[in-house]
Amino acid sequence: MSKILVIGSSGQIGIDLVLELRRIHGQENVIATDIKEHCPPLIKNGPFYQLDILDKEKVLNLVQEENISEVYLLAALLSAIAEQKPHAAWKLNMDGLFNILELAKDGLLKKIFWPSSIAVFGSNSPKTNTPQHTIMEPSTIYGISKLAGERWCEYYHEKYGVDVRSIRYPGLISYKSKPGGGTTDYAIEIFEKSINKEPFSCFLSKDTVLPMMYMDDAIRATIEIMEAPPEKIKIRSSYNVAGISFTPEQIAKGIEDENGPLIISYNPDFRQEIANSWPDSIDDNHAQNDWNWNANFDLNKIIFEMLKGMS
Repeated sequence: MSKILVIGSSGQIGIDLVLELRRIHGQENVIATDIKEHCPPLIKNGPFYQLDILDKEKVLNLVQEENISEVYLLAALLSAIAEQKPHAAWKLNMDGLFNILELAKDGLLKKIFWPSSIAVFGSNSPKTNTPQHTIMEPSTIYGISKLAGERWCEYYHEKYGVDVRSIRYPGLISYKSKPGGGTTDYAIEIFEKSINKEPFSCFLSKDTVLPMMYMDDAIRATIEIMEAPPEKIKIRSSYNVAGISFTPEQIAKGIEDENGPLIISYNPDFRQEIANSWPDSIDDNHAQNDWNWNANFDLNKIIFEMLKGMS
């Protein structure tokens, strides 16, 4: 039986994705890998290998030895870290993608999932209900690499018939793993501070509106686009997907309503400039129409699930 490979399984998305894929396909049929040596406790119930996506030969050997047919490529440096390590971010985000696209081009993989991001948009993109097709002039290394990756995914599909699928994740909220160095990480850290009754210093201004999504919705969107018939996937760069939009002040108030007073201060740092270049909200009509995407979690439901999960 062919198997599924998740590369970057120890990250924020990877743990939740591995758990859900194993629930659907069986523990032994979903192989988790990460550059980190130790397997996260939550996914120790199935196979795990240490793997560097930039080690092309090792990736090839694993795909062949384990009869891999599908790859979820999550390994990347996220927005805030990428600004501090631009050359490393470009190499990881680009060369990792090429290694997997080339395997599919050579007929060794049937299907690829590669995540893009709202970081592909820039300050010249429409801020409200940012459409699927619009001006895209990202100003961050992360955004530039994701936009380039979108173009390469589309190229490999059109030129070589590679079945690669992608969605543009907004900020993601989850309690099962630590945030990975993104500009929206505040929306996870704030829960930990609230539960521990500690002061919280937010690195974004209180009125910064950003598109966000609860991890359960993100995982469902990822699996739904991969399970959709090929003829339904009409966009081979990356699909907009939307959850909800809110500000740090709004989520802080919602947490206070559920968990009591929260001492919060706002001290914007270099991530504020990144956030300012991103959309306030996303138009995801193409995803809705093509493969029936819809989000389930509003802000109140997210706050309830996060407090319950982290307590």
